[in-house]
Formats: sequence, C-alpha cells, structure tokens
Amino acid sequence: MTVNELCEKCGFTAVVVPDGDREVTGCYTGDLLSWVMGKAQEDDAWITIMSNINVVAVASLSDTACVILAEDVILDDSTIKAAQEKGINIISTPLSAYQVAKFLSTVI
Repeated sequence: MTVNELCEKCGFTAVVVPDGDREVTGCYTGDLLSWVMGKAQEDDAWITIMSNINVVAVASLSDTACVILAEDVILDDSTIKAAQEKGINIISTPLSAYQVAKFLSTVI
C-alpha cells in the first residue's frame, strides 16, 4: 500500500506528502527518537506523537515510508518545510498510537 492509499483508505490527513507513491510495508510505534533510529525498518509507517524538527531527521535516517502523527499532533511551519525539502511524508490522525497500529495491522 502506498502513502497516498493509506491516507485515502484510513482517512488520514496529509500534512506534507512529497512522495505519496512510496510503499508502506510495516509500522513502528515509538517516541524515543534514538530508539526509533535503531528499531524502525525501511518502508515502515512510523507512528509518533513527537512534533519537533528531529522527527524529520529520524525519519530520514531510518528511511521510513512516512510519519503518522497520532492524536492530532500539529507541526510548526519550519518542520513542515524541512520535511518537504528532505522528501519525508508526514500524515496526521486524531486516533491514538494504539488505534493507528491496530488499524494498520488490518490493512498493510
């Protein structure tokens, strides 16, 4: 499933999606950035409530397919701009991280 399909099928909101055709093959949930860097897999959807610029760096280093911001987390404009520049897909949902992971387990 692609990031665009994930948004459409799951009702997630695209915050910044420069590469919507990127395939999502799994998911990882975590907010401790150093842990995510070591554990998230390439092409995972990374579910988090973190909202600072470091999310873009970690997503880039981990090569995740997208970042899913749970619980309606909002990014500032500079983080959105950095994500666009680095080609990092970021989407949002009002669901909790648990609800997102549970839902993704049925569609990915």
